[in-house]
Amino acid sequence: MPVYTYRCENCGVQFERQQSFTDEPLKICPECRKKSLKKVISPVRVVFKGSGFYATDHKSPSGDTPKPAKKAEKKESKTAESKSSDKSE
Repeated sequence: MPVYTYRCENCGVQFERQQSFTDEPLKICPECRKKSLKKVISPVRVVFKGSGFYATDHKSPSGDTPKPAKKAEKKESKTAESKSSDKSE
């Protein structure tokens, strides 16, 4: 269950209350009994654990990307072999 922070706009008291998502927000201040409570919106704390997904997920073991030059070299060597066999005939 989430914890919500409320602040009274009349007397300035601030407190936290654990409520369900389906509960109605509080409206009456427990101190001054006036209908002036507002939810306080605060930044969410984010905790990153580990070394990070970008550095470890789907990465090649050497850290390098595969080089497409090897495929080109194989094609060149095959065409060179076929040309040399054509000349010998």
